[in-house]
Amino acid sequence: MLSRVADNLYWTSRYLERADHTAALLDEHLNLMLDSASESVDQRWTRVLASLGMPALEATTRSVAGALAFDPACRSSIVSSIGAARENARQVREQISSEMWEQINRLYHAVRHAEAEKLWRADPHAFLSTVREGAQLFQGVTDSTMNHDQGWRFIQLGRYLERASAVTVLLDVHFRSFSSVRDSSQELSEHLEWIGLLKGCSAFEAYCKVYTADVKPERVAEFLLLNEVFPHSVRFCVERIASAVAALPEGSRKASNRLGRLTGRLRAALSFSNIDEVMGGGLHSWLENILRQCHLIHVAMREAYIDYPIEIAIGA
Repeated sequence: MLSRVADNLYWTSRYLERADHTAALLDEHLNLMLDSASESVDQRWTRVLASLGMPALEATTRSVAGALAFDPACRSSIVSSIGAARENARQVREQISSEMWEQINRLYHAVRHAEAEKLWRADPHAFLSTVREGAQLFQGVTDSTMNHDQGWRFIQLGRYLERASAVTVLLDVHFRSFSSVRDSSQELSEHLEWIGLLKGCSAFEAYCKVYTADVKPERVAEFLLLNEVFPHSVRFCVERIASAVAALPEGSRKASNRLGRLTGRLRAALSFSNIDEVMGGGLHSWLENILRQCHLIHVAMREAYIDYPIEIAIGA
């Protein structure tokens, strides 16, 4: 497969996953603002931006939420992410199915149309649901209509590497904000925030099936980090990343070996750790290490399949 094609498929998937994550986070925080007054608007939106790896902006609901939905200059905004995903898909139009192109094109026009901003102002939850359903439908259409070959593997890599990184950052920001209740008057409010964290990862119902509705920070961390069957847990994502990497043909030998080692190391760390060890060793440093490993996997993937030297491409 051409490196350009692999790169476009990888980024198509990453950008759509980013749009879905941003929409989920926005939707849940808008809901939480109706239930809780414990945080100032400033604090809440600064935390949301940090969860998306962005610097602080003028922290008002209208300015931040609007920027995250529609600002084309904001790299994590919904419109920016979907536009970038569509452009990458357009460049490999012949490599994806007609159904995939139609779905991403439909989603792109849905968020770019003038009516989209009217819907946002009238009912932001309806707009965000449209985004999430559109992004998830693309994933389903992809799995149903595309050959599960090299191209599909790069789509899997993009989806799950973006998801693992996003959940890791979200957990880190949340635990630094709410790991300890400062006084009893904040207990109920912060309990809602933990539920909000789960809902922002589409995880609340799945969590309750494992732990019932007893929401405790350590159990939330265990579920979102180490659960092996929940699709948004970091462990589940890394398992899928490792499977995709193992199924790819060898690229640049040195980079391919490094990529295999990195994914195997992270997979083992998540498979053989327990939450007591994670919390006891310092959750923040553990999450930082996961994020660093995800970045190294991204770099190694590019070295092996995208940015390899021309001598390797021609067999010199």
